[in-house]
Amino acid sequence: MELTLTFIRLFFWSIYLIAPLLVFLSIVIIVLGQIVCHIEKWNKFDGLYWSFITATTVGYGDIRPLKKVSKALSVLIALVGLMLTGIMIAVTLNTTTIAFEKHVDKSAIEEVKGRFK
Repeated sequence: MELTLTFIRLFFWSIYLIAPLLVFLSIVIIVLGQIVCHIEKWNKFDGLYWSFITATTVGYGDIRPLKKVSKALSVLIALVGLMLTGIMIAVTLNTTTIAFEKHVDKSAIEEVKGRFK
């Protein structure tokens, strides 16, 4: 339980520290999505929904751009989304590593490593 609490504390502290970057990337996704929304003549919510579905590379396909400019912007949205997702994964992995280092017996880790050599 201590490991989990340490992870949660470190994770939210890390998110707090990189929040400006996460907010910036999210704003870029929203703005580009609204530009595509205007070009494709979708309503604003559909543009918001589509931009984050594209940014997370889920891509349901229920809404899709038809114009070339919109398609080009969707590639840009996907690239920014990959950065956003990559940062979140990096923070999670780093936080997990730190939490394990604080709470796991180092001799037990060495013993497990020795078994796989």
